[in-house]
Amino acid sequence: MEDKEKEFAQIVREHKRRIYTVCYMFSKDADEVADLFQEILINMWKGFPAFRGESTVSTWIWRVSLNTCINTSKKRRRLDTIPLNVNINPYEDVDEDALQIRQLYERINRLGLVDRSIILMWLENLSYEEIGAILGISVKNVSVKLVRIREKLKQMSNPK
Repeated sequence: MEDKEKEFAQIVREHKRRIYTVCYMFSKDADEVADLFQEILINMWKGFPAFRGESTVSTWIWRVSLNTCINTSKKRRRLDTIPLNVNINPYEDVDEDALQIRQLYERINRLGLVDRSIILMWLENLSYEEIGAILGISVKNVSVKLVRIREKLKQMSNPK
């Protein structure tokens, strides 16, 4: 059992950034991100004994991370909570590049959960094959979805 724990800890160390990237795509609240990260680790640990290596560890982590965040987002929506929004970020960049990046992420956050997941993986430079393997869809379907997602993003106006 100790070897499995060491192996799991090593996998988490190697893929920590990827897990946090997914968490931050689904929430900007630091406490919520930490909760999502912990939930992903719990789900990875529960599923680790059943991981047979039919896909890469990276693909498995993407799948667990996205599924956990999507399911948590769905549960959160059902709870009808009202988040506290202070709208103050002392570290916020005000240059043109930072503004464009923030606007892009605001638009991405308005996409549906699956579309948000696809664009996130694309922005992380995953190949269409990897995205398809993670989501269980064909490469052609990934391509079509990305074209539609990019079109949606272009047509969105920024929230006021």
